[in-house]
Amino acid sequence: MRTAAYTLDSFVEKMSWVDSVRKHDLEWGDSVLVVTRNSTYTIASAGDGTFWISGGWFDHRDLSPVRMSINGCTGGGTAIKHDILAAPGLFLEFGNGVLTTRIQEVRVLHRDTELTN
Repeated sequence: MRTAAYTLDSFVEKMSWVDSVRKHDLEWGDSVLVVTRNSTYTIASAGDGTFWISGGWFDHRDLSPVRMSINGCTGGGTAIKHDILAAPGLFLEFGNGVLTTRIQEVRVLHRDTELTN
């Protein structure tokens, strides 16, 4: 199955309206749940530009949780938005070069959010 890649112009245009989570919007302790076509990842901000990552590729290799950077998101080509942590429809690239399948859903839980039943 072939995945269509965005052109650079269409990628930039999509970034202007896509509902994304930006790295700088997260503070220490904030978490992001990223559901891709094949996996689920939990990403927690370490507050210094790195993240604690669990799930998916890292779980399959018994590496979770692992602390690393996130390169950003891509539309399937070589252009990458470094400021975006995750956005539906895009692919997440971790600091070790691992690229996820297409992101289906993104949920943010800020550390000061109270959970209630």
